[in-house]
Amino acid sequence: MPFDPAPAAPRAAVSARPVALWLLAIAGLVWVMVAIGGATRLTGSGLSIMEWAPVSGILPPLSEAEWQRLYDLYRTIPQYHLVNAGFGMEGFRQIFWLEWFHRLWGRLIGLAYVAGLAWFWLRGAIPPGLKPRLLLLLALGGLQGVVGWFMVASGFEEGRTEVSPYRLVLHLGLALVLFALLLWTALSLLRPVRIAPPGARAVRPWLHAAAGLAALTMLAGGFVAGIRAGFTYNTFPLMDGQWVPAGYLDLSPWWRNLTANIAAVQWNHRLLATLCLVAACGAALFAWRRLPAGPARGAVLVFAATVALQYGLGVLTLVHVVPVGLGTLHQTVAVGVLAAALVAIHALPKPRA
Repeated sequence: MPFDPAPAAPRAAVSARPVALWLLAIAGLVWVMVAIGGATRLTGSGLSIMEWAPVSGILPPLSEAEWQRLYDLYRTIPQYHLVNAGFGMEGFRQIFWLEWFHRLWGRLIGLAYVAGLAWFWLRGAIPPGLKPRLLLLLALGGLQGVVGWFMVASGFEEGRTEVSPYRLVLHLGLALVLFALLLWTALSLLRPVRIAPPGARAVRPWLHAAAGLAALTMLAGGFVAGIRAGFTYNTFPLMDGQWVPAGYLDLSPWWRNLTANIAAVQWNHRLLATLCLVAACGAALFAWRRLPAGPARGAVLVFAATVALQYGLGVLTLVHVVPVGLGTLHQTVAVGVLAAALVAIHALPKPRA
């Protein structure tokens, strides 16, 4: 796992706490960003701003002439003609504000990170060996902004009313990586010395399997969102009355079904989520039976409960045909699953050589 510092003296551990809390705050901002991104996608707001202006775009339109210019730009893309034709300036303003807030939140994350990094750096308060990691996180944050525009630009192409699902998954995956690195680094600063409790060896394989399956489920969910697969087969557990939908392998070559076939993409997401739930329940069972009462056992049980909650939300979102509120909550809790997995894994370290 990333950045796992060697045992440090108590004084060094205390001095690292402010940096850890700052990183936790940034991770929280990223978590909110993922939630806002989910709402932006579900409302079709992401293509409403057709310019990438990292500095001047901070301000919203301040005149009717500027509103009209941006609306005229939007009316040149397929989404307007095929989905929102004739919805007027009022409809445009509604989708514009959500996308503008999404981008503004990204800028606030960057500002909070750069300001914090400069503060700790100039005061000499960054723990030894951590500066390269913090610069890497800064670079990944900047890259995420570039990837975000790369994703949005794909929605302007002829015949498209949504962004490319591949670029959407790339954008989502990078956000999850950034969140995971922030959280893991903060946890390692808060607990530089980790000792696995008795019985950890029996729990660890189940926990790692569940965490890996959770990550795959999230990426598969990105493809579900990207091709709007959640708006079809809105029954559970069967899909169109079958355990495996009839059109699972309709596309050729076969591998295209994994990312472009609605039936296959949704079925794969369901399967991965179910396997993740089984593995998480296995981890919880072994934790309850093998681990002593304490933070480690509690972390595993919370992880399993979070997975169960996310599974239930997924089913509700599906059978209610993906309402914006439930869909956004489902994407938000997915980050909670990732956070709970990292906390549990951090509490059950492998013995040091």
